[in-house]
Amino acid sequence: MSNVTSLELNGFVQECANALTDNTLQRLVFSKYRGDDKELNRIAVRSVELKGQRLASCLYEYRTNHITKNVEQTDVEALWQQWLEGDFQSAHLITHEWEVQLSISKKGKVLINKYRNKNAPKTNDKQVSVDDTLSHNRAKKRFVEQDRPYLRELGITDAKGEIIPSMSRKWKQINKFIEVLSRAIDNTGLADKNEVHIADFGSGKAYLTFAVHDYFIDKLQVNTQVTGVELRQGLVDLCNQTAAKLALTGIKFEQGDVQHFKAQGINIMIALHACDIATDYALHMGIRTGAEIIMCSPCCHKQIRPQMQSPQLLAPLLQHGIHLGQEAEMVTDGLRALLLEAHGYDTQVFEFISLEHTSKNKMILAQKRKQPRDNSAILKQIADIKAFYGIKEQCLETLLG
Repeated sequence: MSNVTSLELNGFVQECANALTDNTLQRLVFSKYRGDDKELNRIAVRSVELKGQRLASCLYEYRTNHITKNVEQTDVEALWQQWLEGDFQSAHLITHEWEVQLSISKKGKVLINKYRNKNAPKTNDKQVSVDDTLSHNRAKKRFVEQDRPYLRELGITDAKGEIIPSMSRKWKQINKFIEVLSRAIDNTGLADKNEVHIADFGSGKAYLTFAVHDYFIDKLQVNTQVTGVELRQGLVDLCNQTAAKLALTGIKFEQGDVQHFKAQGINIMIALHACDIATDYALHMGIRTGAEIIMCSPCCHKQIRPQMQSPQLLAPLLQHGIHLGQEAEMVTDGLRALLLEAHGYDTQVFEFISLEHTSKNKMILAQKRKQPRDNSAILKQIADIKAFYGIKEQCLETLLG
């Protein structure tokens, strides 16, 4: 990467240093690393006080480990200037009052976006302490802002940017989904990529599809290509019209389903409310394309249930249909999680938030593991569970076989 110098870059570095000195620095992240150390992803900076001295705590985030180095205030300007002139193409400063995003193009042009931190408290001419500010920010933390244009166009907010009461449930779902996704992005380092490809299967009215696109473009400022895949042509047309009306680039909608859609090079694979084995096809596609993040919300667990033979000890419990259904659901999603683990993913299964049209609220979240490991023990666990319940076939295992 060629060296970069400009008045804008100098001003940004000065603003970062002032935030550290004034104790208004919340977070500073240097990303899109292009230096010689192939293991380094990014560096996150926060303010710390040690023995009465304020320091910049720099967390070097490597692929396999993190290292913290504390830097004195007198040295930060030269260090940060050096990083931006030679090694990093992006930096994001968050203070109590402002957010400033700096990006450097491949030709060396410096671009800066500065806007007020929407979580900052309104002082009303009263003095607000740092502790009060931090407390307020924690209480008001949101991953989606109400003034985003797509929310109004999709009928989540009104013309004044207020949440429409009947859409409050959907608003909560969008926020929770982006919160879960943001943590996975941090864990996998996707924000540091030059371009991210996302596929959302069963996108429906595309509330979450638009939210994911907006989060990457507005918050992370990463070049993003999002494809929503939906069986109903009417919804495909409607969503493409919405994207055109909002003049959005990098988002499109196509007619199809997860079993027949041909996809390659996907970084994030999303499939919410994927019925029965559609979840297995979605998980298989995510694994096959090497997605860093896979997010599925399964439902209608039909394949395993008729195969299950209740062990004699459990027969009195599973004679009730509702219990057998719950057991089949647990076994199905448990096997899916283990199969993901056996194919290079760290996997969580947890309660999400109720979807608008279903009581199903389970989420399978898989994040691609950075280091390979021996999975023979997991494969044996899968075989033992199948033998215990008399299961002959599980769709995802068959697809992977």
